[in-house]
Amino acid sequence: IETSVAMVARARNQIDDVEWSAEDGTRSEMDYLCRIVEAVIKAGATTVNIPDTVGYTVPEEYTHFMKTLIERVPNSDKAVFSVHCHNDLGMAVANSLAGIVGGARQVECTINGIGERAGNAALEEIVMAINVRNDKFPYWNRIDTTQLTRASKVVSAATSFPVQYNKAIVGRNAFAHESGIHQDGVLKDASTYEIMRPEMVGLKQSSLVLGKHSGRHAFVHKLEEMGYKLGPNQLEDAFTRMKALADRKKDIYDEDIEALVDEEMAASHDRIKLTSLTVIAGTHGPQRATMKLDVDGQIKIEEAEGNGPVDAVFNCIKRLVPHEAKLELYQVHAVTEGTDAQAEVSVRLSQEGRSMTARAADPDTLVASAKAYLGALNKIVMKRQRDTVTTAAAS
Repeated sequence: IETSVAMVARARNQIDDVEWSAEDGTRSEMDYLCRIVEAVIKAGATTVNIPDTVGYTVPEEYTHFMKTLIERVPNSDKAVFSVHCHNDLGMAVANSLAGIVGGARQVECTINGIGERAGNAALEEIVMAINVRNDKFPYWNRIDTTQLTRASKVVSAATSFPVQYNKAIVGRNAFAHESGIHQDGVLKDASTYEIMRPEMVGLKQSSLVLGKHSGRHAFVHKLEEMGYKLGPNQLEDAFTRMKALADRKKDIYDEDIEALVDEEMAASHDRIKLTSLTVIAGTHGPQRATMKLDVDGQIKIEEAEGNGPVDAVFNCIKRLVPHEAKLELYQVHAVTEGTDAQAEVSVRLSQEGRSMTARAADPDTLVASAKAYLGALNKIVMKRQRDTVTTAAAS
């Protein structure tokens, strides 16, 4: 208690809004928690966070816990109470909403529910639960719900963590109806089986928007419509790649453009770039890959065998750019429907206790695999370079 009071007082001397958090608050002894919360508020804490750090509590318990704490702390009206729920038992969103019912007025959450272990409470699910069931949760926030889908995609691209298809609110299947009776009902009246409209969360029906004959102006307009703002060089590179994709793929959807542009933005400063790749594969091995890379402006060529075409591609990269990174994740899914769909590959590499993830898309799964691997490797190289510069500066 003394340490918390001292630290809150010190922080309050520097800034007006100080948040104090009770680690593993939901499993703490109530009498002690009341004493320390009263003390830190008196010392100047303006936000008090009661986290469910290990995802242990359940909704009814959390509501009662928050109500009891707020009622028993005499100066609780001087601070905003906050909830911060983990999803170890799959109840982070339910617990967050229960905490609000119990008196909390701040929710700490993450887009797509990302976070350590099983993740944190998903922002988009909490927001839409309040929005759709305002009769049960008569509260408000300033979130623009039409940006939820786009925010989800931005975070997914930045973290290289794909969103599961059946994820609530922002998953690809969230508004898909396969059952015949469901489809019939939705066609007659959307509210029959849709408790919210796709447009409410910013989901637009994917359409055939661009092709090989589309001009630069149409491409720029489409990017602006999708919320992208690219610099002149990035725009030129993205347009060139779109035209190349249009030559290989019959129909181009919004998702294709998103994958293309996200990859372009991520790879704009890469030191290692894929120039060409040829792979020989089939039922009778060995599988062999021949690769050409641009490494800091120098062209390098190598070939390697592997236990399958992907292994051969990755072995090629290891020969061209020797490293000790271990492959922790290799995941493939289709960006759109159809046999000519782009494959989107996610790769996570680990070296010296630090993991780097990247993803890439291409109609050729092996090319996408190579690009994703190189994307993660580029991050490791850049991190190593920054560490070297920092060490040199310090010495």
